[in-house]
Amino acid sequence: MSREINTMAANLTNVRERMERAASRAGRRAEDITLIGVSKTHSAAQIRELYGAGVRHFGENRVQEWESKRASLTGLDATWHLIGHLQSNKVARALQVFHAIDSVDSLVLAERLERAKKEFNTEGTEGAEKSRESEGGAQGGRLRVLLEVRLDPAAAKSGVSDEELPRLVEAVLQLPHLELRGLMGVPPYFEDAELARPYFRRLRALRDALRAQLGGEILPVLSMGMSHDFEVAIEEGATEIRVGTALFGERKKD
Repeated sequence: MSREINTMAANLTNVRERMERAASRAGRRAEDITLIGVSKTHSAAQIRELYGAGVRHFGENRVQEWESKRASLTGLDATWHLIGHLQSNKVARALQVFHAIDSVDSLVLAERLERAKKEFNTEGTEGAEKSRESEGGAQGGRLRVLLEVRLDPAAAKSGVSDEELPRLVEAVLQLPHLELRGLMGVPPYFEDAELARPYFRRLRALRDALRAQLGGEILPVLSMGMSHDFEVAIEEGATEIRVGTALFGERKKD
């Protein structure tokens, strides 16, 4: 295990250095970019070690997988993000174990989250609420959400279309128990990360158009960029990057 720990610490140093260089090229500060460690398929022990090295945000793809790991990670002052598609029948469970839902892609899902969050805020006693908070789930107040925009035209990919996005933004902004913070997107995979640049640029342009249409500095978060292309994403305005392999190493094969 010690060799794995040392490897992850070295990986984190390398990722931080890449973030610094990319931010510098864009005239930005790396400190303004949140690094989310994508921990899906990786163990609770690995998450704990990466937390010890300094990572404070983690992303999981599935509610059930995170439920199986979180009991081993109590006491960590981390933010837990759901970055994979959320099925409507798992909304209540997701609120118990995640601080942020970064993959909202429809008004139906947003409204389910709104109703569940309202119930969550009012149903428990103070003691029960504190217990939930200590386990790393949603807290009182509003739930942070991002809207996932479909950048990859493949039919199997989730996300709201460019055309539907303005109406969805306006609707979610009206939901009192959700805090809409920004947009998330996943471009097609390219061996050459430069080929992803137009997709990142498009997500930022969509956000800027919404600001012009609706007014104010809304949607400050742009969650885009993964292990193979996060430097390009930073150059195009990413405020959050989702990095798995470059931190944890290759995922275990089933």
